[in-house]
Amino acid sequence: MNHLHPNPGWPKHDFRHFQGSMAPNHSDLMVGKHCILELYDCDQNKLNDEAFIRTTITTSTKVAGATLIHLITHQFTPCGITGLALLAESHISIHTWPEINYAAIDVFTCGRHTKPEKACDFFVKEFAADNYLLKSLKRKTPSGISNSLRDPNS
Repeated sequence: MNHLHPNPGWPKHDFRHFQGSMAPNHSDLMVGKHCILELYDCDQNKLNDEAFIRTTITTSTKVAGATLIHLITHQFTPCGITGLALLAESHISIHTWPEINYAAIDVFTCGRHTKPEKACDFFVKEFAADNYLLKSLKRKTPSGISNSLRDPNS
């Protein structure tokens, strides 16, 4: 059994009753946005360039107004890269398939100061995607923690 708190930094609450399809009552506050970006017909060389992807993820973090904590990437053989940026505000992930000129990207940021859509626009331009699909979800704050303060830098 995992004893880690699902929301480190927030006061202790019993979140077990939120499991399954039963959604908790939400306040009107938005905890963050989760953007799901599909990039099609991209520059194949960029999709398989690990240094380029590391630089692009790092810059996209700044464009979104987020704080990069840690970045990890992995180059696959014969091709493809996975990258994950741990942010103070959540995460950015990318998975590339250069052989079909495709990338799947998630940008999830918490807080009103971040702009994940700007990071997505940046990815579209940097990977020279001829086509893309962007879905944006608003994450709502569970009422039990809506007034809790959390310091992302601690």
